[in-house]
Amino acid sequence: MTVWYHVRDLDAGRRFYRETLGFTETYFDAAAGWAKLRHGEMEIGLAQGEPQEDGGVAHVDVTDLKAEAERLRSQGIEVGVVFELHGEIRLLDVFDPDGNRVQLAQELTAG
Repeated sequence: MTVWYHVRDLDAGRRFYRETLGFTETYFDAAAGWAKLRHGEMEIGLAQGEPQEDGGVAHVDVTDLKAEAERLRSQGIEVGVVFELHGEIRLLDVFDPDGNRVQLAQELTAG
């Protein structure tokens, strides 16, 4: 499954997902104005256009959510609050330059 995001500036969007969130670009079509990127099992598509408020939300697994939240905040990236569900998973909303929401997640092992 691919989650699609519309971005106003395709090059800036591609750069954000690659350089800031660690995605790998798997396809880019400059003429058609879209790209696909992957992070682990999560694939996203970026298309040139006006961002949609009711679009899907990509779910990206990370190994240390708290460290990732601090790293992103230190870069001036808009992030939410780390939310933990019953010691099983930590979640964090991150917003790209166009306001599209990406949810970072860290599964916690019971000790």
